[in-house]
Amino acid sequence: MERSAQKKKERAEQRKEARERTNSSKHSISRQDVTGTSEVGMFEAHTKDIGMKLLEKMGYVAGRGLGKNEQGIVTPVEAKLRPKHMGLGFNDYKENKLLVVPPSAEHKEKHRLNGRERRKMAEILTKDDLLAKKQVEGTEDILQQKVIDMRGPQARVLTNLDNLNSNEYKEQEDVPMKELQYNIRVEIESTEADIQMKDRQLRKEREKVESLLEEKKTREREEARQRKQLQTIEVIAGVLDRVQEDNGSGLLTLDSLLKTFLDLKNKYADKYKLCNLSVVACAYALPLLSRAFQGWDPLQNPSHGLEIMRSWRDLVQGDQPYDYADNTYTGTVSPYTEMVSEVILPLVRLAGTNTWLVRDPEPMLRFLETWDRLLSPLILQSILDHVVMPKLTAGVDSWDPCSETVPIHVWVHPWLPVLGQRLETLYHAIQYKLGQVLHAWHASDASAYMHLFLWKDVFPTVNWERLMVNHIVPKLRLALQEFEINPSNQKLDLFKWVMMWANAIPVHHMVHLLEFGFFNKWHQVLYHWLCSNPDYNEVCNWYMGWKNRFPEELLANERIRVLISTGLDMMNRAVNGNELVQPITRENLRYQCATERRKTDPMQQAGTGINVPDLSFKETIQAYASEQGILFMPRVGKLYNGYQVYDFGTVGIYMDSSRRLLYAQAKDGIWGAVTLAQLIYMTRT
Repeated sequence: MERSAQKKKERAEQRKEARERTNSSKHSISRQDVTGTSEVGMFEAHTKDIGMKLLEKMGYVAGRGLGKNEQGIVTPVEAKLRPKHMGLGFNDYKENKLLVVPPSAEHKEKHRLNGRERRKMAEILTKDDLLAKKQVEGTEDILQQKVIDMRGPQARVLTNLDNLNSNEYKEQEDVPMKELQYNIRVEIESTEADIQMKDRQLRKEREKVESLLEEKKTREREEARQRKQLQTIEVIAGVLDRVQEDNGSGLLTLDSLLKTFLDLKNKYADKYKLCNLSVVACAYALPLLSRAFQGWDPLQNPSHGLEIMRSWRDLVQGDQPYDYADNTYTGTVSPYTEMVSEVILPLVRLAGTNTWLVRDPEPMLRFLETWDRLLSPLILQSILDHVVMPKLTAGVDSWDPCSETVPIHVWVHPWLPVLGQRLETLYHAIQYKLGQVLHAWHASDASAYMHLFLWKDVFPTVNWERLMVNHIVPKLRLALQEFEINPSNQKLDLFKWVMMWANAIPVHHMVHLLEFGFFNKWHQVLYHWLCSNPDYNEVCNWYMGWKNRFPEELLANERIRVLISTGLDMMNRAVNGNELVQPITRENLRYQCATERRKTDPMQQAGTGINVPDLSFKETIQAYASEQGILFMPRVGKLYNGYQVYDFGTVGIYMDSSRRLLYAQAKDGIWGAVTLAQLIYMTRT
């Protein structure tokens, strides 16, 4: 009990002392106090005095205030410990406050002068001045967003947020009747907003008026244009009504109709195209043109009606291309094409079918040339496909080269520039009939060369080569077999027959023909002549004479040059006194091999076991081709099943030497084993 009483007594004394300290220090502290300086900086006794040294360097004197004018406090702010669990304001306990120093008279005067300088003169603006000012400032939005700042002593209306966060406010001027001035300012702002609103409405109305006026002008222009178009259409309709009346009364003529529509086209070009008056003109002109061309024969008088059709072409077609509307798939044609197809084309078909002779191409060609610029591609194609080609096909089918005196090239070749590739359908029949005639042909008949050579550049290369190999080369080979080389009494007729075809037969076939038909004999004759101690000048002249008889295209061939050089080498050896070697031809080689086989047959039957060299399977086929005068040569880079492919005339072959089988490629591309007889038949067909 005594301890608790003692504690209560101590607490009461502490509270009493605290109240006394509080009452004694209420008015003891201010910004101008200079007491209590004895303890300032005493904490530096326990430090290295660095803070005080720095302050002294900056001019601080102990016991005085900080700052340039020594306006700082001298006594540090003391922290007062609040009693435990005591709330603010309990038991009349008040916090110490710093005394507010009242402003001096000099400060008030300076502040008043600054406020007067910042005062602005009130502006007096008229309505027009206000609108001009707002337009210059670019104030387009009448109802601007306003911000009312009520943080100061008086509410401020802001139009932007630039100074919204400023902590300093301008001091309000001390003027009388603030409420009245506020009301006047509100009224001014309201009036200003009304003026701007009315001005905005006025500008909008003016812009609307201008837009309506512009739209009115546009409508007036459109109305005038449509009125003019209506008048133009009424004029055109009136002209067409008069044309209809003349047509009904029988007074309408081609000239008057042409003149009427030419005037319409020249005056109203746009409406002429828009209304498609060309179709209307063609509808009226077709009956008149049919009467004008009635009874006309285009093959006898091709120039009839040219000027009439040229005038109508210029009117109806104009500068448009012929085929701007011609479409064979949709069936639509241009008006001019329809006019020609209704008037001119039936007459051409009638004349071409009934009166035109296919072996006399001149009338039809003359008509096509005369009407070349007046016939559209569609009409020209129709004439060629339905008139010319059927007549030519029938003419070729009925052509008999044995009985007819007019060569076929006379009436077929003139159509080459016009028909072009269309004639390829006739070439097979022509070649077949020419081949039939050439079966009975002899090499001495030079007329065959004159007729056939004209087809060299016309027929496809493959077809021409087949024609030469199958029908000409065999006859020339027979002529060379009959040809004899006699230096003392040389007759060149057979040789000339052969050389006449040098520029018609493909070079490789001609080289093959001369190598085995001429140069074998030529080398043998030269060899025997050189062995008889001849006059070498005479031999040299004989050599040069034969060399000059070959055309340039043959002399340019490497094989021909080798064959001729062989004779020159023999002459050089003879002149130099060297031993001559008889040239071995393939015929001699086959003869020698056959002789050897006959000699060795009894020995083989006796079992001697002696192997005598024999011709290989390839050499046998090659020798057989040489005998038949057929070209035999490998196709470079061409293999089939690992075997080299050769050309046996116009047929591709390959040989299986191990099985001694011969394979040939048929026309359908299928390979099969064949005999030599079958192979010869394939090369002939």
